[in-house]
Amino acid sequence: MRFSVDTTKVDLKALREFFKKRQQETLALTRALVEAESPSGYEEGSQAVVSLLAAAARNISAIDSIERIKSESYGEHLRIRAFGSARANTRPIVIVGHTDTVHPRGSLALRPWRVEGKRAYGPGVFDMKASCALVTEVMRACASFGATPNHPLVVLLTCDEERGSLSGRGLIEAEAKRAHAVLVLEPPASGGRVKTARKGTGIYSLVIHGRAAHAGLHPDQGASAILEMARQIQVLHELNKPGGGISVNVGVVHGGTVSNVVAAEAEAEIDVRFGTEAEAKQVDERINSLQPFDKRVQLVVRGGINRPPLERDERVLSLYERARAIAAELDFDLGEAQVGGASDGNFAAAVGASVLDGLGIDGDGAHATHEHIVIDDIPTRGALLTALVATL
Repeated sequence: MRFSVDTTKVDLKALREFFKKRQQETLALTRALVEAESPSGYEEGSQAVVSLLAAAARNISAIDSIERIKSESYGEHLRIRAFGSARANTRPIVIVGHTDTVHPRGSLALRPWRVEGKRAYGPGVFDMKASCALVTEVMRACASFGATPNHPLVVLLTCDEERGSLSGRGLIEAEAKRAHAVLVLEPPASGGRVKTARKGTGIYSLVIHGRAAHAGLHPDQGASAILEMARQIQVLHELNKPGGGISVNVGVVHGGTVSNVVAAEAEAEIDVRFGTEAEAKQVDERINSLQPFDKRVQLVVRGGINRPPLERDERVLSLYERARAIAAELDFDLGEAQVGGASDGNFAAAVGASVLDGLGIDGDGAHATHEHIVIDDIPTRGALLTALVATL
């Protein structure tokens, strides 16, 4: 469906100019966030990043509250509430992001912040510290232009997303259950496309207990856990559906002791992806019902579904078409993508929220050594996100 959005509440050209004029401030905050290394589980780094963002938000007139929420062993989540004083009983717009990165401490020394042409490089800049900086400017823009949103605004930046959102998930689900809409600051797909569907994920381990024996003298008395694992890996591989749907990857395998002993133990780590709840149920049941080929061995399955899928439904499409209409007025075509990776947007969708993902600043190299953002996308993405917040 195609529809237009009433943007008379906001001057899109003026909005883009606002972000252009504040581009250096946005980059300065982004650099500070990148240089405060915050890999998942590094509490000091997490607290430093939250301090920078809280300080940036503190002087914005529309801010109602800034909460630093302790997360054991990870650091702090940050929740900012704004534009709520006159709309206390209205369902909020929730903007979701995360402050942790996958880059270990010391990455900055190897790959320091740098600007080359129209790109800014640094560990975690694309996923997603630049977008954390941008959201403070979005709140500032709404306040500066008098573009008060029709709903209160909640910005929730968690500190453990890259490790599965063990403590952040509950916060996200609680906010999403009462949200008018959830906008996710994850990096866009190539070409700046938003993400209208994400696969769900499962993490499993398969442990096999066999029977040890001397490989030369009494091999028949042994029951090889490694042989059994090889057979089970073939079964797991056959669960894959080419072209989409279910995907299963046995990514890590280890077992045995020395070459002249029939292996008594083996273990595999398994990554599972799926596009729908029905597929999640199907693959979970199949993995949990694995049966041994050699009846002398024992199979133990651990783990399960980690993130439900974000499905491309009418609620997602409605948000997407709204954002696309705004983008058209900013003179660009906002594309969409369906991707295999999961995000916290999956949790929000699973509790019934309307979700649009991939709204972060364009760039490339998430989790990689060439990670960067496209600097010229800051004004466009800032104007798009501000107009979306102001008109929902």
